Amino acid sequence: MRRVVVTGIGMVNALGLDREESFQRIINGESGIDTITLFDTEKHSVKIAGEVKNFDPSQFMNPKDVKKADRFIHLGIKAAKEAMDDARLPDDIDYDRFGISSASGIGGLPNIEKNSITAENRTPRRISPFFIPSALVNMLGGFVSIDYGLKGPNLSSVTACAAGTHSIIEASKTIMLGGADRMLVVSAESAICPVGIGGFASMKALSTHNDEPQKASRPFDAKRDGFVMGEGAGALVLEDYDLAIARGAKIYGEIIGFGESGDANHITSPVVDGPYRAMRSAVEMAKRVTGEDIQIDYINAHGTSTPANDKNETEAIKKLFGDSVPPVSSTKGQIGHCLGAAGGIEAVISLMAMERNIIPPTINYEYPDPDCDLDYVPNKAREAKLDIVMSNSFGFGGTNGAVIFRKV
Repeated sequence: MRRVVVTGIGMVNALGLDREESFQRIINGESGIDTITLFDTEKHSVKIAGEVKNFDPSQFMNPKDVKKADRFIHLGIKAAKEAMDDARLPDDIDYDRFGISSASGIGGLPNIEKNSITAENRTPRRISPFFIPSALVNMLGGFVSIDYGLKGPNLSSVTACAAGTHSIIEASKTIMLGGADRMLVVSAESAICPVGIGGFASMKALSTHNDEPQKASRPFDAKRDGFVMGEGAGALVLEDYDLAIARGAKIYGEIIGFGESGDANHITSPVVDGPYRAMRSAVEMAKRVTGEDIQIDYINAHGTSTPANDKNETEAIKKLFGDSVPPVSSTKGQIGHCLGAAGGIEAVISLMAMERNIIPPTINYEYPDPDCDLDYVPNKAREAKLDIVMSNSFGFGGTNGAVIFRKV
């Protein structure tokens, strides 16, 4: 199989509008979670989220096109632009061999909600003609591919909170098997709206610590009571290794392993076996690719701050690594859970951590949980030599993914 490397990255989330600002604030242990401003929460039990602040899509999109796309697409376009600029691609590349792999867990939920209300309270004739194109998940890839003239495979993953990681895996497979030379991966989510917050709150999935927003998301902490919804986007440019080397590209890391699995157990309750098998498959692939045993130096956990997920992920990690568990941290305490965008954002964070040899902290870790007894890098970033890192994502429906990056 062909080797696949990352040559461009970009992200936007509650801590920043670009990768540098976001990562620095993550390393500083800051939180971007605050009171919701995107809608009136008076009737809602949950009033907090990780919103992207001061975001103006007209700064990088034609203002006439902004209304044609939902906010998740705006966020995705922003991250994709940063990643493409970062890759510094030459003008003479073959765009017939350059594809896109996009992802979102829900897509244009705010527009679905808005136009449903219009149809019910006014008349279906008042539904926006841009409604359907702005709401479909794969339209993220559609908009971005048109912007850059990407004529290779156009793929989309819609696998709940594992979608971002699955989009990286699908793009990697495409290059490895010769279906494309380059793939732009972009995952985005923006579901902070009345029906989005209300729906997850009805499931008892969200934290209700409205009085302390910045401490509400508490991955692996004994007092965790649910996740905090975030929004944002992550993007990566993947290339065939030989092509990247030939043009002298900066390489953030090589994708040496990935794994996918299904729980086949329950639509919303996680289990230990599914995540364990996804991580095991990723490690086994990495051993085959490298031809040797590997040592993972850091795991960016799914770590949602829900009682069941954090306990089960901890157990799955221990089951796989035994007495050699590497440091583990979750950045969802700082930016919230970005659903389908989480895997893309966290892959970018993992690559930047590996590049700079520093592990992001798990903030708000104050009360140890006997069921969560790993080294979670509590509250303060840690310098460490990072040569191989893993990023995990798990989703409703029992869908799991893990990807492993190696420093080149």
